[in-house]
Amino acid sequence: MDKNYFSNDNGLIPKYDVLKFNFSERFLENRLQNRFDYDYKENLAKNMLKELIGYGEISSLIEDDDLEEIMVIGVDKPVFVYHRKYGMMETDLIFDGEEKITNIIDSIARETNRRIDQQSPILDARLENGSRVNATIPPLSANGPTITIRKFKKDPLTIVDLIRFNTLNTEMASFLWLCVDGLGVKPANIIVSGGTSSGKTTLLNALSIFINPKERIITIEDTLELQIPHNHIIRMEARTVNIENQGEITIEDLVKNSLRQRPDRIIVGEVRGKEAITLFTALNTGHSGFGTLHANNSRETITRLTNAPMNVPKIMISSIDFIIMEKRIYRSDGISYRRITEIVEVVGMEEGTVQLSKLFEWDSEKDEFRNLTIMSKTLEEIANLKGIHISKLNEEWEKRRDVLNYLVKNNISSQKDISKFLENYYLNPNYVLNEIGVSLN
Repeated sequence: MDKNYFSNDNGLIPKYDVLKFNFSERFLENRLQNRFDYDYKENLAKNMLKELIGYGEISSLIEDDDLEEIMVIGVDKPVFVYHRKYGMMETDLIFDGEEKITNIIDSIARETNRRIDQQSPILDARLENGSRVNATIPPLSANGPTITIRKFKKDPLTIVDLIRFNTLNTEMASFLWLCVDGLGVKPANIIVSGGTSSGKTTLLNALSIFINPKERIITIEDTLELQIPHNHIIRMEARTVNIENQGEITIEDLVKNSLRQRPDRIIVGEVRGKEAITLFTALNTGHSGFGTLHANNSRETITRLTNAPMNVPKIMISSIDFIIMEKRIYRSDGISYRRITEIVEVVGMEEGTVQLSKLFEWDSEKDEFRNLTIMSKTLEEIANLKGIHISKLNEEWEKRRDVLNYLVKNNISSQKDISKFLENYYLNPNYVLNEIGVSLN
């Protein structure tokens, strides 16, 4: 089999040809028509230049927006990449000595004002394009220096993209829109939970578009990943000890500081330590917030929150309205997809146990979602605070579902376009509904 073709049917890892031409349908067409000589020479010249002035031989990989992950696993071993469409791929790029890999790591360390040496053999950094980098050097990594780069799309996936990918459906998305907005009286607090690379940050980013434009948002992250289309936003990033041995600033420090900045919404990229108590204290005193957390199910999410190192008192857990579970599902051919497997509502405490109510769940056999919302405590609270009957909220839920269906049907999927559409809905919902052909009777 030609190494430039890919096949998962027989268990082979598909190839990504770095030197000839980055893996794409256009390359396959040129390959078949024997017209790739010019492209080959041009790419070879570009790669030689990048090796001199950029990130060496992996520069072209860093620039490829179709790649999600780049993995240099040591000397005399192929570099692997994770393609957004084709999954894990083995490249034809092999480093034959430690020096080239070390030079790339040193270049990244200098650029980001970080240190990596025998005393500090692990590097965590962020490139100018937002990519997250982890690097290790021997003796920590026995087969030589390693580099793992998590890349983020230049144009992040939006809620419309996620609906089209069937990560969730419009019924779930419109329900979350209603609750995130809270009609201005009770914006929901949400924890997005799941395993590594399950899409938690992408989902959190997509849901943030539902935040009312009038709100002041503060985001807090280890590495800046969130790309929230909002005018009034402050982005804060934790700091590790740098090359000049300046002190670290932790997520907990930033959460505490955010409370002095008049936030309407606090968004923590990943909750995993002592900052959890500070965040939940804020949620219990009237602030609204989002966060992500590593866990395999909703009950485990509660267990992780209430035990070390987070140690959130159980009585504070009721400040969460919803836990959204997301999983990365792998098909037999190696391609993966992401699904929201359940949306669970925190309904209170009983005999020292946090009570959960499942509102939506994913049917893995049919690959579809089931609505289990006989009733929602959050919707009832919004109705009471707003002074309206719950039936009016159900009508509003249906209207917002119509809006999202329109966006999906008409492929309105950019952050800018969706944001403008929803902003108009907040200003004059009847006008928007009339424009998209929804009857107001």
